[in-house]
Amino acid sequence: MTDSTFEAFRRAEALLADRRPLEALRELRVVLDAAPDEPSVQLLAGRAYLGSAQLKRAEEAFRKVLELDPSDYYARFALGRTLQRQSRLPEALAQLRMAAAMNPTPEYQEALGEVSARIAVERGN
Repeated sequence: MTDSTFEAFRRAEALLADRRPLEALRELRVVLDAAPDEPSVQLLAGRAYLGSAQLKRAEEAFRKVLELDPSDYYARFALGRTLQRQSRLPEALAQLRMAAAMNPTPEYQEALGEVSARIAVERGN
C-alpha cells in the first residue's frame, strides 16, 4: 500500500469506528482498487458492508478473506453473523462453530448459542 492508500484505510477504520459505514466505504474505494487481495482491506470492507446492511457484499468480502487466510476466526465469525442476518442458519451455524472452536470467546459462544437455539425452535414448528 502507498502512503495515500494507507491513510485512506486509516480514515475508513476511523469512520467505521464512528458508525459511519457508508462514508468508510467511500474511503475504501481507492484502497480496494489498490489492494483487492489484502485480507485486512477485505475484512474492513466486509465490516462496512455489514454495518450498512449490504449483506451480499459483506458475505463476498468475508469469503474473500477466508480464501486468502482460512485461519481468520474473526472473518468466520463475521461471515456467520452475516449469514444469520440473511436467515441462512445452517450455513451460519457452520461458520460460527468454526470461529468458536478457533477462538472460544464469550461473544462467539453466545452467537453460536443464538443460532443453535433458533434452528431448534424452527425445527420444532
